[in-house]
Amino acid sequence: MLELPPVLIMWLGLVILPFLPKDIRPQAFILFPLMALVVILTTPVGTEKTLTLINYEFVIFKVTQLSRVFGIIFALIAFMGGIYSMHVKETGQQISALIYSGGALGVTFCGDFFTLFVFWELMAIGSTYLIWARRTNASDKAGMRYLLMHLFGGSLLLAGIIIQIHSSGSILLTDFSPGESLAAWLILAGVALNAAVFPLHAWLPDSYPKATVTGSVFLSAFTTKTAVYVLALLFPGWPILLVMGIVMTLYGVTFAFLANDIREILAYHIMSQVGYMVAGIGIGTELAINGTAAHAYSHILYKALLFMGTGAVLYSVGTSKLHELGGLASRMKWVLLFYMIAALSISGAPLFNGFISKAIIVEAAGQSHLYIAKMLLILASVGTFLSVGIKLPYYTWFHTPKKEHTVKPIPKGMMVAMAATSFLCIFYGIFPNALYTELPYAMDYTPFTIPHFVEVLQILTMTFIAFWIVKSKLTPKNKISLDVDWFYRKATPAVRLIFVGGINKIYETCEVKAFGFAQNVSRLARHPIQVLKTFRYPSRDYDENLDRQPLSTSMFLTVLVTIIVFILVLW
Repeated sequence: MLELPPVLIMWLGLVILPFLPKDIRPQAFILFPLMALVVILTTPVGTEKTLTLINYEFVIFKVTQLSRVFGIIFALIAFMGGIYSMHVKETGQQISALIYSGGALGVTFCGDFFTLFVFWELMAIGSTYLIWARRTNASDKAGMRYLLMHLFGGSLLLAGIIIQIHSSGSILLTDFSPGESLAAWLILAGVALNAAVFPLHAWLPDSYPKATVTGSVFLSAFTTKTAVYVLALLFPGWPILLVMGIVMTLYGVTFAFLANDIREILAYHIMSQVGYMVAGIGIGTELAINGTAAHAYSHILYKALLFMGTGAVLYSVGTSKLHELGGLASRMKWVLLFYMIAALSISGAPLFNGFISKAIIVEAAGQSHLYIAKMLLILASVGTFLSVGIKLPYYTWFHTPKKEHTVKPIPKGMMVAMAATSFLCIFYGIFPNALYTELPYAMDYTPFTIPHFVEVLQILTMTFIAFWIVKSKLTPKNKISLDVDWFYRKATPAVRLIFVGGINKIYETCEVKAFGFAQNVSRLARHPIQVLKTFRYPSRDYDENLDRQPLSTSMFLTVLVTIIVFILVLW
């Protein structure tokens, strides 16, 4: 049994892949997440590896039931993403994907704050390149905003960690009581940013739609769900997370419905679906934590599949704008089928994996007598099916297009990955115990009840009817919806003027003055008399013949200095 941290297996590819021929690198890439998955599945819960350094004990590998379920899906989706990216030959994207997914596994299986922070920041570096790799002006700017936001979140996290270690004397991960300390609040803020909690979420819909076709699949899986894992580990039962989670679910579906870019729609739905998980963590019961873990597992599968489907459209047609699409059903039948499996999954339709996970969180809210929260979570499901399950596929595949599109063939790897992920969405929807047995706590919940079936079918049916009645008024338009990032984008010129331009001006002025002072000192040191004469006769330059001191002056000064030194020595 190889009890090796999965992150090291993933990062072994960083050393090996650059030396392989580009034609076999994509095939070699998938071996690393596959080996990591095998290690996770064969390493027993309770395994722990430590490293002692500078009087601290770093826990670099710790397997718990919670970390195991997240680790399985992280390694699995990295494997699927590798298959989907089989046509990509660029070493940079492959290396970045390994850094990113390996960092997620590093966070998942670490047991101390310092190790968590290191992997946390490495995730930001790897994921940023997947945005920049598209090499457009929009992706360059979005990637920079993404990086700055995550560096800000990392700074909050680090500040909280430093305060926590100073106050407790330990670097080991520990859960916090609600509102426990300043350290806890700072760590929560840093993690909440990665979870795209409102109003710290705007980086997500800004950056994910601008990433590469394959990069967005990886992005959809790791950053927010790694944050969900850390929230579940450190902050279970914090009431504020229930409120924040509900706000996320409703806010996300609202802006998803308004979005025009098909990948932006999905990005907003990441926020919405993560809201269910954050709400489950806020409820904090064993059933709610199980629901959070199960829904994270399901969400990674169907959200990756959604991005695979929309990515295939972008790859084949060349645009992801909803108002420019339409009429693709007959030419992209398999992509449509795979997309609809994912759409029904995220909508919680029976026999798909969203049906067996989302309902656990809703049930946990009901069992905790949080009936308003339960009602609002159910309401968010309506918006999910409306935008992802109906509007997006209708206007992408069935609506009459404004112009005929040239459809480029889709690589086989992309089709294989979509087919395999579709199978898993259906498999877990039919056999939920395959997932339930991996959850942190024992499960006695069953999703296959008549009330649950009826409730879901009513939501789906009434939502579809409502859309069909008003669909003529919902035709996509070439527009954008302003989000909270408007505030810091508008403030950017003033902030740059004050904190960049102003500070640069101060430094430039100080630099000019300092160099001028240094030059004057240098002139004085080279020839003091010259400098003095220049000040005495500013109307003309120094002339050594006119301004030379008589010999008697030099002799007098020499004798005077000698006498003074002699007196001081004898004294």
